[in-house]
Amino acid sequence: MIKISYFASIREQLGLADEALDIPADVLNVADLSSWLQRERGEKWSSALGNVSTLYAVNQEMVNAQHLLQPGDEVAFFPPVTGG
Repeated sequence: MIKISYFASIREQLGLADEALDIPADVLNVADLSSWLQRERGEKWSSALGNVSTLYAVNQEMVNAQHLLQPGDEVAFFPPVTGG
């Protein structure tokens, strides 16, 4: 099982702050997780998670989409950040 948290506009779009899920064995990394959630849950999820600029953290450390997942990981999805 992994814990997933959604932040800022992603949380607002999905209406969900966090959840714990058992993921399929073929979901190996963060990109796989995002794709699986989008396939399983539909257009709203594709819209929220499908941005190529989405940021990811695993166990409170920023990672890239190819970061391998382990049981017990905490994964967070963040929208792209802008600043000035």
